[in-house]
Amino acid sequence: MAHMIERHRHIIDFTLATLLRRKGKNGGLLLVYTLIIFVLASVLFFTEAIRREAMLVLQESPEIIVQRTQAGRYQTVPTSWCAGIGSINGVGSAQPRLWGYHYDRTRLANYTFMVPAQDPPGAGHVDLGGAVARMLGAATGDTVAFQGHDGAPRAFTVRKVLEQESQLLTADLVLISEQDYRLFSGVPADQATDLVLQVRNPREYATIVEKITRMHHDARPILRSEILRTYDAVFSWRSGLMLVIFSAATLAFLIFAWDKATGLSAEERAEIGILKAVGWDTSDILLLKFWEGTAISLTAFLAGTILAYLHVFHTSASLFAPVLKGWSTLYPSFRLPPLLDFQQVVTLFILTVVPYTITTIVPSWRAATIDPDAVMR
Repeated sequence: MAHMIERHRHIIDFTLATLLRRKGKNGGLLLVYTLIIFVLASVLFFTEAIRREAMLVLQESPEIIVQRTQAGRYQTVPTSWCAGIGSINGVGSAQPRLWGYHYDRTRLANYTFMVPAQDPPGAGHVDLGGAVARMLGAATGDTVAFQGHDGAPRAFTVRKVLEQESQLLTADLVLISEQDYRLFSGVPADQATDLVLQVRNPREYATIVEKITRMHHDARPILRSEILRTYDAVFSWRSGLMLVIFSAATLAFLIFAWDKATGLSAEERAEIGILKAVGWDTSDILLLKFWEGTAISLTAFLAGTILAYLHVFHTSASLFAPVLKGWSTLYPSFRLPPLLDFQQVVTLFILTVVPYTITTIVPSWRAATIDPDAVMR
């Protein structure tokens, strides 16, 4: 065992010296390799983190949301619908909900105004999400102003700043009282944004939805499961789009790596011939090339993964966020909580490190089995 460890130590020392002798070529390869892994890891980390945030948001969402459409356009819902829909067998409760978006022209961001079902702020007070509070520079007890639907600014006192497990849930949120919301948005007292239903038995979802559409032909019931599928499909599609965009760069790198792996330069062949001539075995040369490939691929993998982690979780994926978040580029910036999926890291390692390391051994084995005189000539 001690002899084997010593053997590997000497081969690794020689490998590092060999890589440093060709630092220009190996440095270029390492840079491109790191960039490819950085892009792939960033897309995977960001997609998984934003999907997790969305799932945390939707865990507490209503079983059924009832909206109203007219000529294919979203409309407010009469609060009188609650009585009829609430009387359907299987519906535990039907409550109106008030919420909407507000675009801040000064800061180029969208806020979500909502009247909470529990513990709403008092008149003239608001609760701010963490990102909104940072953007406005506001803290508890400060006064903030928003421009209402009529163009008149309205001032509110900050009751508290919201802190939740999911930043996606509260980052852009502004909680407000019902009276203030109706004055701010212009929604009449007999109208609501939508209705939220609590259902006793999940197996009755389809039946309840059918009864609602029969009762109100312009109603649009939405199940929680449909929202979950939509979020998953959207993030999967956007991450796939990013991977397709960078597939050309990935393909170019694979061609470059394959060309390096399948053909040794004259200098490398001469080096192998000299090593054979001074007594190196074929197994020693294969170990040498194995450690060369491992050193480059493992360094690129670690550097690319660490840079991707910092990029996604400390700079909010600033390079890819406009594509992956879509309209949410108007969303107040927030920092995703760090999340690493071990399975994703292992998959990325297998797909990027293992193939390159293996392909560097094949041409070396061919050259190492040839007579030293023939190789050096």
